[in-house]
Amino acid sequence: MTSVIARADVHPALDVPLFRDLLHPSRDLWTPRELRELTSYVASELTTPLLSILSFDAGQRWWARLGLTEGVELWLLSWLPGQGTEAHDHGGAAGSFTVLTGELSEDYRYPGGPIRSAERGVGSAIGFGAGRAHQVTNKGQVGAASVHAYSPPLVPTREYPSLADIPGEIAPLPARRLPLDRLRVLADLEGP
Repeated sequence: MTSVIARADVHPALDVPLFRDLLHPSRDLWTPRELRELTSYVASELTTPLLSILSFDAGQRWWARLGLTEGVELWLLSWLPGQGTEAHDHGGAAGSFTVLTGELSEDYRYPGGPIRSAERGVGSAIGFGAGRAHQVTNKGQVGAASVHAYSPPLVPTREYPSLADIPGEIAPLPARRLPLDRLRVLADLEGP
């Protein structure tokens, strides 16, 4: 459930001028650095409203869409111990995530490169461009939460059996460069 503002959807708990300004509805594409700055700022400066909507689901990872424009999508995700993603790429979209609570383990790989691992604690932020695959898991003992952003929005992800199966080149998938009303429908169907 989101509120609609000029060229942007925002979650009702974040429907304040500061958040609307952060989404830059007129910006067509965001760089990995801009996405990292967005997720980091939202996680650090809007913590209270984020915690008010945060939920956990034992059956699957939980998520809520925080914002959507024609240039960016922003999500809040929760991770109970043991929950995680499959190895995947973001289809050519740039992305970022910042850990809001808990700790997440990220294994990642660029085509042709080694598989690397990083522990991402509270406040840890990473921005990445196309051509990177990763797998994120909560290996800790307590729930974790993170803020994620992708640009362009709603580019499909590709899953892999493992990070060792990443091809020599990650070709971009077609971006859905659609008007906000069409993106909104797709976001409601797909999730992050």
